[in-house]
Amino acid sequence: MATKLVKSPIQASNLLPNLSKFKTPLTTLSTPNVNFIKLNHNHITSSGFSLRVSAASEVHNSALLEGDNDIIALTKASVYHALEGINRGVFGATSEKKKEIEDLVIKLEAHNPTPNPTQNLDKVNGYWKLIYSTITILGSKRTKLGLRDFITLGDFLQFIDVAQGKAVNIIKFNARGLSLLNGQLTIQASFNVASPTRVNIKFDNSKITPDQLMNLFEKNYELLLCIFNPDGWLDITRYVDEEIRIGRDDKGNIFILERAKDDDQS
Repeated sequence: MATKLVKSPIQASNLLPNLSKFKTPLTTLSTPNVNFIKLNHNHITSSGFSLRVSAASEVHNSALLEGDNDIIALTKASVYHALEGINRGVFGATSEKKKEIEDLVIKLEAHNPTPNPTQNLDKVNGYWKLIYSTITILGSKRTKLGLRDFITLGDFLQFIDVAQGKAVNIIKFNARGLSLLNGQLTIQASFNVASPTRVNIKFDNSKITPDQLMNLFEKNYELLLCIFNPDGWLDITRYVDEEIRIGRDDKGNIFILERAKDDDQS
């Protein structure tokens, strides 16, 4: 008597692509286009048996790109949220807060759309505004510079002129005791490319304007320059896109800057 062989049904899941191999973990994102996997029905014939299955026939590259962009957008939003209320970190932050920010920075660096920034320096050309730095002014330094009550810090701006190989840092101040006198420290530096990610920076000159503000800082001017002196090397863009830029220097500091708006530059 012949034995009738029954083939086990083929599981449709075995025909789907292994989503765990994709770079972007789809389970962690809100997918903007739920139809990014198009399903169609195919007939698969094996040893005379015909089986109708639903299979994933196409995964669009653009959908994977959208997923990567989702990670970047969510991480940048988390960075801005983490920076709320800490005044760019200039007067310190808790160790927990610094760890939170650095973890987000590392996550953005892992998705840097510009892996060789010194070959794409046009992306950093122009004005930027500092929104976070691990450089701090604490304790006696803050007291000596009058930054507790008398003098307040305004915007930290940076202008990069790629064609000239120049960078200008502008730190704005106002002095409450002098009818809200506004002024700034301007530091000019030169840079040259050292590697695909790094530039060497050389301090050129500095000045404080107007003279009334210079008079306030004159006694502690070297201390002020010591804090903001850019001499050394800088991984100029561990991350850069059209909106935000992240750098790290030879002293271990992290800098997060955003593209400055026109009214920031005045």
